[in-house]
Amino acid sequence: MKRASYGDFNATELFCPACKRAVPVRKKLLLILSNGDKYDYSCVFCGTSVGDKTVTHKDNFKITIK
Repeated sequence: MKRASYGDFNATELFCPACKRAVPVRKKLLLILSNGDKYDYSCVFCGTSVGDKTVTHKDNFKITIK
């Protein structure tokens, strides 16, 4: 039986096109989706969005609206 060798990665630095260099980033939750959560990475200096990430849920839960 194989185990996953890693769980989840989080970026600490990404390239910012406005600053023209690799910069530290802030991760913030954008959306909660039925299949996972979508996060946005933004530059700590200028606030430009430099990437995003969707984390899928391992268990298949269902959201119901009443």
